[in-house]
Amino acid sequence: MAFHDVRFPLDIALGAQGGPQRLTDIVTLASGREERNARWAHARRRYNAGYGIKSRADMRVVLEFFEERRGRFHSFRWRDALDYSSAADGGAPSASDQVLGTGDGNATAFPLRKRYGAGFDPYWRAITKPVSGSVSVAVDGVVTDVGAFSVDTVAGIVTLDAAPALGATVTAGFTFDVPVRFDTDRLDIELADFDGAIAPNIPVIEVIGE
Repeated sequence: MAFHDVRFPLDIALGAQGGPQRLTDIVTLASGREERNARWAHARRRYNAGYGIKSRADMRVVLEFFEERRGRFHSFRWRDALDYSSAADGGAPSASDQVLGTGDGNATAFPLRKRYGAGFDPYWRAITKPVSGSVSVAVDGVVTDVGAFSVDTVAGIVTLDAAPALGATVTAGFTFDVPVRFDTDRLDIELADFDGAIAPNIPVIEVIGE
């Protein structure tokens, strides 16, 4: 298995259905009170690509993509139509969007991440698949020249040429994809009419840590 650094066809992904999933165990006690345990530290996103298929041409594109990935075997990039930007409003990213960390005078590498929620109990999501050319970085509010840092677009790590000073805040803006794989080894294709194709269920699932 391998990660294929290629994006699922964007026009089809934009019509898909899906979002984040979490796994919580809930036990109801005799008193009626609940005990809840979060089994996953991170959400896992699921999508159904079938909703984005509108024609035979779309189906042929997905069929070719599916076969090249060998079904569930290889993972790939997916664009979440709702959540693909570091900006809080989902718009164009800026270098001040997300805090990556604080300088210690030595460290130069900072993993990309995105915060969800405000001050009560925010969730930090690791961003491992930034879009090439979309990342901007600032140190203490000063935008870093694009030639003064590099980005690993497969691991989601920004490396600065010079270590930020002790206490300096490192921020970044970016767009990103989700690492996913097909969650089926079978495509059930129905040809509806001369130029129509229906694929009612093409599940896609996020691959954590990839």
